[in-house]
Amino acid sequence: MTVDHALRASAIDAREARLLLAHALQASEAALLAFPEKEISVPGAAAFGELVQRRRAGEPLAYLIGEKEFYGLALFVTPAVLIPRPETELLVELALERNCSSLADLGTGSGAIALAIQRHRPGASVVAVDASAAALEVARRNAARYALPIEFRLGNWLEALQGQAFSLLVANPPYVAAGDPHLGELAFEPPAALVSGPDGLAAIREIVAAAPAHLLPGGWLLLEHGIGQDAAVRRLLQGAGLEEAHTWPDLAGIPRVSGARR
Repeated sequence: MTVDHALRASAIDAREARLLLAHALQASEAALLAFPEKEISVPGAAAFGELVQRRRAGEPLAYLIGEKEFYGLALFVTPAVLIPRPETELLVELALERNCSSLADLGTGSGAIALAIQRHRPGASVVAVDASAAALEVARRNAARYALPIEFRLGNWLEALQGQAFSLLVANPPYVAAGDPHLGELAFEPPAALVSGPDGLAAIREIVAAAPAHLLPGGWLLLEHGIGQDAAVRRLLQGAGLEEAHTWPDLAGIPRVSGARR
């Protein structure tokens, strides 16, 4: 079987097919495009066939190839972490517009947010927290890949910060309501990184309530949230005594990040 035949027979998105075949053959996508007539080994064809079947069953491409791009970084991902989304890049951009001398990323997952900020603010002190030891292993691997000096801590939200205060707190916490009909589309991703109580705001409430004690004067808390949650999040921020509560839309115009400062 040739490269061209295998790709056409896969009957999935052409770009995804090339990425899966490149992964199965441990080759580059460019090599596949350059030599479509190349014969594929039997083991290579079998590995590709298995990946195609898993993709047809709905398993995310990022988990199949073990990698996802985020803010210019190629990140390792596994089913232990949420797959980084493009809309979360807004959280990074807003963080970089502020004082990032000391930062804590709460619920870091793959480390995407912490790594992106650290790479663009190499002088900043960055702590990344997650309640999942498996997620922290993925994040540590990503930090090592780019030689970024991030400190990783195992713990639930701000409990791991041990009385420290920071100039910036960022979080992309779970914010999907239990029973949301869209959860079926996310069946392969870790539920703990997605679902947060009956209204999706349980984690955000916990973070906002504890955040003021861990913010330096003038420090900001920035939170990603779901569609329609912006007004509720701003009320929580104001109720915690934080100032200048504001919401920023993503590129699709959806209110995506809300924040306030101490």
